[in-house]
Order: sequence, then structure tokens, then C-alpha cells
Amino acid sequence: MCELCMKHGAGGKWYLNARHYSNEIVEKYNLRDFLMEQYTNFEQMQVRPVMGFNGVGLGYRVRIPIIGRIIKGFAERMLTSTNPPTNPFRAEGHIGQVVPLEDAVAILEHCAAEPIIEKNCMCRFMSRGIEEACCINFGVMSEIIDKLPRFIPEKEKYHLTRREAVERITAHNKKGYIGTIWFGPFPYINNLCSCASPECAGIRPRVDYGIKSIFKAEYVIEAHADKCTGCRACISLCQFGALSWSWTLKRVIVDQEKCYGCGVCRHACKHGALSLIPRDSFPGFDGEY
Repeated sequence: MCELCMKHGAGGKWYLNARHYSNEIVEKYNLRDFLMEQYTNFEQMQVRPVMGFNGVGLGYRVRIPIIGRIIKGFAERMLTSTNPPTNPFRAEGHIGQVVPLEDAVAILEHCAAEPIIEKNCMCRFMSRGIEEACCINFGVMSEIIDKLPRFIPEKEKYHLTRREAVERITAHNKKGYIGTIWFGPFPYINNLCSCASPECAGIRPRVDYGIKSIFKAEYVIEAHADKCTGCRACISLCQFGALSWSWTLKRVIVDQEKCYGCGVCRHACKHGALSLIPRDSFPGFDGEY
């Protein structure tokens, strides 16, 4: 179990704790006004300075030895903060985790507060100008998006039943998109995203700069040598480079150091050669998130 699970999941996975989705949190922290301000001015967030830093030129500064460590440390403390939300333009208390399809379905079936919607992904829009509805929101976030037309898909039905939401997240996952869940801000959960690298603003800081902007899943992939036929279809579906072909062994092998446990590679395998196992049961990876 990751640290978030032990602190906020009552001994279980933090994102399966229904309390974090409750309207009680919305009222306690006045999140209707907070989130409306945040998403009304969403495009400005990455260029607004926080403690003197913003996303412009981040890559260069992070690679400077001392300054880079300071930036990483500050960013991770801010993202994992459990302080009450106060500033819509700080990513304070906005940490996420990769989730496999099974956990995403459990969230939608048992935890997510209604109403449930699917909005356009702003990461894709801001990086490539593409409007694609693949981010599922719930609770008060759904009410706010109704008032912000640029997030609303033009063609797709975006108010969803729980069953429809499960169908959408399943389709995205099979397409190769990575399921992620987010505090936004702590202690409220309102986002279940289908992410793709390099567009995802939540995944890239970790992949590119080593900033823990998102935690790896509670699982890692295990490859079963006796079932691998060598088709290699799974390799192209892994966005983290964790799968590779061994010419010596004549099968696909897994680099668990790189594996985020999203499980999407399983959709490419017709022979059940890939399965998820709990991360903390894999030797050497207990607590490595």
C-alpha cells in the first residue's frame, strides 16, 4: 500500500474511500467557488508563477543540480499537501495515481458522486488543439463544467449514467489510455482521467523530470513466459517503455522499474501472458510508488 493509502484510505486504496467523493467536503471547503475560479481560468495556471516558479523553462531549471533539487522538493511537497485548499492557482493537494481498469470501474460503480460527466481533455487541447472527451468528472465538478462550454463535447452525450461511464472508461483503456485518479484538491476526488503521454500534464513532470506528480499504481505487470507467443503487440501499447523483446529468451520481458501498473498492455495480449500483481508483493518494490 502506498503512503496515501495508509493515511487516507483507512488501510485500503485511498481512491476507493467513498468519503473523499462526498458533498460534505464540498461544503466544508467551499469547493464550488474554488473550482469555478480554477476552471474558469484553467489555461492561465501553467504560466502563473507559484513561489517564483512556473512551467515556462521548467526543464532547464530542473536539470541544474541544486536548483533542480529545490524545485522538485517544493513541487512534491505542494502536490502531496494535506492543507485545506486556499488558492485555485496552486496545485496544492493535487496528487494522482495510476489505476488499472478494474479499480476505475469500482470507483464509478461504488464511489463517484453523481452527476457524472465526460468532458474534453484540456491537456490534449492545450498541447495539440484536439478536442477529445475522455476525462470523467463527478459531483460538484460536473455542475461546474455545465457552466463552462469550452469543456463540453459538441457531439458526444456527456452526462452519463454509471453504466455509461464504465463503458466509456473501458473503451478508453482498451484504446491504450492510462487510467488516473486525482485529489483535486485534497481531500476531494472529482477526476478520473484517461491519460496519454506526452500530452498529460500530470504524468509528464514525473516521466520527464522525476517529479512525483503522480504515483505508480498499486500493481506491476507480470509476464508469463509459458503463454507468450512472441507477437509483441503489447510493446507498442506501453507508454512507459516497460516492455521489451528479448532475442535471447524469445519472449517479452518486463522492466518493473519502469512499469506504472496501468495494465493497458493486457488488452493487446490474446493469450493471457500478462497479468497484474500487487506492487508490494513483488520483491524489492514494496513502498516504491
